[in-house]
Amino acid sequence: MTETSIVPLVVDLDGTLTPTDTLVESIIQLGKQHPVDLLKLPFWLLKGRAEFKANIANRLTLKASNLPYRVELIDYLRHEKQNGRPLILATAANSSIADAVAAHLDLFDTVLASSENLNLKGSAKLAAIQETVGTDFVYAGDSKADLPIWQAAQAAILVNTSRNVGDTVRKNTPIELEIPAVKIDIKLWLRAMRVHQWFKNLLLFVPLLTAFSFQDVDKLLAISLAFFAFSFTASATYMGNDLWDLDSDRTHPRKKHRPFASAQIPILKGITVAAILLTLGLALAIKVSLNFFWMLLLYLVITTTYTWIFKTYVLIDVIVLSLLYTLRIIAGSVAMNIPASSWLLAFSVFIFFSLALVKRCAELLTLQQSGRETTNGRDYRTTDLAVLWPLGIGAALSAVVVFGLFISAPETQVRYASPQGLWLVAIGLIYWLARLWIKTARGEMHDDPLVFAIRDFGSRLTIMAMIAITLAAHFTTLD
Repeated sequence: MTETSIVPLVVDLDGTLTPTDTLVESIIQLGKQHPVDLLKLPFWLLKGRAEFKANIANRLTLKASNLPYRVELIDYLRHEKQNGRPLILATAANSSIADAVAAHLDLFDTVLASSENLNLKGSAKLAAIQETVGTDFVYAGDSKADLPIWQAAQAAILVNTSRNVGDTVRKNTPIELEIPAVKIDIKLWLRAMRVHQWFKNLLLFVPLLTAFSFQDVDKLLAISLAFFAFSFTASATYMGNDLWDLDSDRTHPRKKHRPFASAQIPILKGITVAAILLTLGLALAIKVSLNFFWMLLLYLVITTTYTWIFKTYVLIDVIVLSLLYTLRIIAGSVAMNIPASSWLLAFSVFIFFSLALVKRCAELLTLQQSGRETTNGRDYRTTDLAVLWPLGIGAALSAVVVFGLFISAPETQVRYASPQGLWLVAIGLIYWLARLWIKTARGEMHDDPLVFAIRDFGSRLTIMAMIAITLAAHFTTLD
């Protein structure tokens, strides 16, 4: 037994016991449950941080069971608890949150937290600790605000501290335990931005492909800028969506590992980066053209409304998703000033409606295999699969029918040197779409079918073959 093993161990909550910030998460939940109250935040803050936190806590219940926790620290605390060491939770979070966490973990003998009249941070927290356990205690914290407490402590536990804070503590206080800081590398940011989803924005190039305007440098430059404008804006919305869906993502078998759901990236840093990406995306859109800027704003409004409202309604969510994909094609037409074919838009709506249903069916199948019946944050049940399967396959076949009618259309007969060759593309579409649905039924589908198509060799080969056949049908005459 070490010298400090019988000394009370005082543990901070935000950033220490949990890697997230419960106040920021509470504000997000407030926006979801009581959006009008967000307008009251500045007025509450004028009354002081203690009352600010109390007002938020009084309007919602933050689920302690749904918060991410530092497993290494909790394992250490359980070991110390078994050895008879007193454990105290001391946090600047409101008492309702602290009490819920303490009840969930069942580790702490005492809880010290902020009330409506007292913000328990810095010197105020130190005074409360000394009043409760005396001057002999060990403190586990993570930030610069904890320095006065570490200085008065008999020993320190450093959790995810910066190098400067760690060095300052080591000069004055013995270190009982150190859980090193987790670096946020570029790969983690790319995951948060969902850069792999940028492949969806290649749809902007579809009008260029169908118009066969590859040699027009101005159009190539315009559509390239449009691609990055859409991609940066989309990444900002993905990050906003992940922050909005923290609770539901944490109960999902795969989404719980996302950077924000797992608290690998702090929420405030995520909001900052999302704001930068959004600003950059809109600036590039204006550079392309004013009309394209309005198209991007329309995309932003629809996708934001989808996050806040539409995604919670059965079928409406997949219809909106199919329209968002089609909007990308229209935006590409606007960026290059190329008219969008009505055949192309009809085909797009059907095929992307089918792909959106692939995604929902894959998620429901995962839930079914795990023994659950309903989704979190979406109005779907595993019993809906009986309707969604035929609906998705029917939409896929409708897309093929529209493509067949496009082949027979007079404008196609004029534009393509060998339009009959496009029937090979129709066969490729049947194979590819059927393959996606079979993979879904087998439980092999990724959350996003487009991501699956990129990673799946058979899908890549089929798509490349269809593009090659389309080009050959345009340029080559069959004798």
